[in-house]
Amino acid sequence: MSDSLEDRTDAAPGQEEPLVRRRDRRRTDGSDATGTIPTVPSATGSVTTLEAEIPGPPEREPSASVVPDSPIDNRPAPDAEAVPKRGKSRNAAREALADAPMPDFISSPGLFVREQKPRPIGGFRGVLYAVTGGALNLGPSARQREEDELGRRISRQLQGSYNTAVLSLKGGIGKTSTTVGVGLTLAEFRGDPPCAIDANPDSGDLVERALGEGIYQQATPRTITDLLKNIESIDSLTALARYMHHAGRLHLIAGEQDPEVSDSLTAEEYLRIRKLISSYYSIALTDCGTGVTHNAMSGILQSADNLIIAAGYAVSGAKRARSTLQWLAHHGYEELARNAIVVITDKDEVSTRVDKDAIEEHLSGICRQLIAVPHDRGVADGDLVTLEALRPETRRAYREIAAAIVDGYV
Repeated sequence: MSDSLEDRTDAAPGQEEPLVRRRDRRRTDGSDATGTIPTVPSATGSVTTLEAEIPGPPEREPSASVVPDSPIDNRPAPDAEAVPKRGKSRNAAREALADAPMPDFISSPGLFVREQKPRPIGGFRGVLYAVTGGALNLGPSARQREEDELGRRISRQLQGSYNTAVLSLKGGIGKTSTTVGVGLTLAEFRGDPPCAIDANPDSGDLVERALGEGIYQQATPRTITDLLKNIESIDSLTALARYMHHAGRLHLIAGEQDPEVSDSLTAEEYLRIRKLISSYYSIALTDCGTGVTHNAMSGILQSADNLIIAAGYAVSGAKRARSTLQWLAHHGYEELARNAIVVITDKDEVSTRVDKDAIEEHLSGICRQLIAVPHDRGVADGDLVTLEALRPETRRAYREIAAAIVDGYV
């Protein structure tokens, strides 16, 4: 029993393989799990250290068995590269969400506030809305939607200053009343007040129709002549306001009433006034008086962006309106004539014998738009014109004219 463990290399048949031989075979095979075991004293008293295998976790053999009768397991295994990993897909989703623009209250208000129907005004829809406290809202009627669209067209924002000239070849057919009615309508819908200029050489009554005869007589007589005398000293809207009259938000420059000087306004003088007005007002209306050949008319047409041609329901009135457009087209104002707005005012309530449709058809083909103003005592009396005193149909006609004017600016 004195032999050391290293000398025990042989084993009898049926006995366990000697330890040293197993160790050497492992080293030859390249095994990677070896270690040391406690020292064992030999019979001679020497101490021998033995190396032994430290077992690691057993390797799992690939299983070739498949659960029978399983339709899922019997399908061919998908390509590993074709199957996205869950972690990567989640990261990609997070990155896409981070890159997407976040909605906010300014750019996307509809995402946060439920859209409501506009409130109906008047009629059965308005009554139903009022009775139910807003619980039943059928929305505005077709007519109200049209009115809202007119208001939107009138109130649109403008870049710069524009001028519309209102003229006719005959007096007493609604030229000045149209200027006042349209001016008041513009003032009602727009955020910036309009300005109306009386350039009538025949003692025009624009301010009297806007303020009323009594109020105008009590006011300080400031006219376009006074403005011209002091135009060099006017450098602000406050200074300009001293020479103007105000009918609500409509600002007006009165025409000269003295017949000796009323026809003295020249084209150059009008252009100076127009230049001053353009610094403070985005829209100006110029009541030109009758005719197209008086002194200031060339300056007015030169600075006009569009025209209103006043006419009446009479064959002679229709012919004069057509003659005016033809004269403009033959004297270098083809664009103004083509884009003109013809306004036919039923001032005298013509009889049923007059074929209104034939007159309108006679004029509609030579202008951009034709608008009829129905008979209204608030216009026909020749006195103060106020929107409150006009019939709804008349007010709507003035809104249509105002919208057509602004359409011509943009």
